[in-house]
Amino acid sequence: MELRERLDTIAARFDSLGAQMADPAIVGDPDRYRQIAKSYSDLEHVVGRYREYQKVEGEIGDARALEKDPDLRAMALEDIAALEPKREALLAELRELLLPRDPNDEKNVILEIRAGTGGEEASLFASELFRMYSRYAERRGWVVEVLTMSTTGLGGLKEVIALISGKQVYSRLKHESGVHRVQRVPATESAGRIHTSTATVAVLPEADDVQVQVNEKDLRIDTFCATGPGGQGVNTTYSAIRITHLPTGLVVQCQDERSQHKNKARAMKVLRSRLLEVEQQKQRDAIAQDRRSQVGTGERSEKIRTYNFPQNRVTDHRVNVTLHRLPELMDGALDPLVEPIVAHYQAERLKEEVSAGA
Repeated sequence: MELRERLDTIAARFDSLGAQMADPAIVGDPDRYRQIAKSYSDLEHVVGRYREYQKVEGEIGDARALEKDPDLRAMALEDIAALEPKREALLAELRELLLPRDPNDEKNVILEIRAGTGGEEASLFASELFRMYSRYAERRGWVVEVLTMSTTGLGGLKEVIALISGKQVYSRLKHESGVHRVQRVPATESAGRIHTSTATVAVLPEADDVQVQVNEKDLRIDTFCATGPGGQGVNTTYSAIRITHLPTGLVVQCQDERSQHKNKARAMKVLRSRLLEVEQQKQRDAIAQDRRSQVGTGERSEKIRTYNFPQNRVTDHRVNVTLHRLPELMDGALDPLVEPIVAHYQAERLKEEVSAGA
């Protein structure tokens, strides 16, 4: 279907939904009304842009008609010169808006950060990354819930797993997965030499129960005493949980809560998200056999970003974006970095859609 036909169909659907929302029978059915209102809201931005495009096209048509009048020709040409770039920009935006949406974009995420190479400095960097994402979540009105955390003596993090909930969390964070590298003079370095350390970040869409069915027979559940700070109640009772998914070998453990039941619920949440990621990776691998490029994913082993403290610089190697505002970024002002990355992958998807339709 041509772009114009698709947009006309969407606009007609939008108008129909608007009429349904005014129907007393539907207003009286809260569930049905909510469903229609959500569909209406989902289309509102696309239709608004399409109608703006139609308006600009109409103004260009009017200017073309005036172009034939010698007295008005100069003014008409000036209007056309101003309107045509606006029309092309709206058209490009509409093509982007009509791209197939990632079904996970609206989901909450399981964020996993682990210290990589670099010893204690890597653990300190992992802690700073977690603070960075937590501050970013705070700026966007998201909620961060730590599911499990393993700390070091100097305040670093060996590992942290957290649930981040809110609007379009996965759509903003899904490209953060990978190896993050830091270059700086560690606090423990007496000679002032710059060290390079790494931490790994994984962003998994939170799995719904209906997406991932876990058979209890496939699980081995072990209980043990929690370690680390927490006092007698944590360290002397068998509240910590370790769950092994036997078919895949995936292991998840949680010990932060005093309640064994709560720790099990948190561990199951992480396990479901990891199993969903395994299934999605299988699908991506299958697609990759037929298509050379793959959008929206990256090898976890690849270095995706470097944080250079002496030069006040952050570089994202995938999109060749460099920003000299490291303190702001580390304090959660990530949009100047996230938005070019999101735009890059959207452009890649648009190229694939155009190629597929050619």
